[in-house]
Amino acid sequence: MGAVKTDLNAKERTLEAKYHALDSADGVRQLLGDYNALVQRQYAGDYNAIVILVDLATAIERAGLTDRQRQALALVFEEEYTQVETADELGISKQTVNRLISVATAKVARVYEAWARMGEGYSLGVIETEGERYID
Repeated sequence: MGAVKTDLNAKERTLEAKYHALDSADGVRQLLGDYNALVQRQYAGDYNAIVILVDLATAIERAGLTDRQRQALALVFEEEYTQVETADELGISKQTVNRLISVATAKVARVYEAWARMGEGYSLGVIETEGERYID
C-alpha cells in the first residue's frame, strides 16, 4: 500500500493567499467581512482562525481607533448591521459610518504594514510585473 501524503501547510498557504494584503484598507475590510466565519471556524478547532482573530484584535487595539470607529467596526462586521442600521444606532449619517469604517480600516492596515516591515509573519501586498515591483 502506498503512503498517503498530507500537505500539513496547505491550510496556512490558503489563508495567506486570501489575506495577503492586510497592509491595505481593502485587505482589512475583506478580513473583517469574514469575521463571523472565522469565529465559527475557531469554535470548530481551526487554530489558524484563532491566530487570525487574535492578531486582528491586537491590530485593532494598537491602531488608535476612536470609540466611534470601534463601534462602527463592531456593528458592521461583528453584529452584521448594515451601514444604515449602524447610522441609526449611533445617531449619525450613513456617510459618517462609511467614513468611520474607511479611516478605521486604514489605521488597522498600518498596524499590519508595520508588522510586515518588522518581519512579524505578514507580507506586504507586492505586485510584480515584468521586472518591476509595486506595493499594492
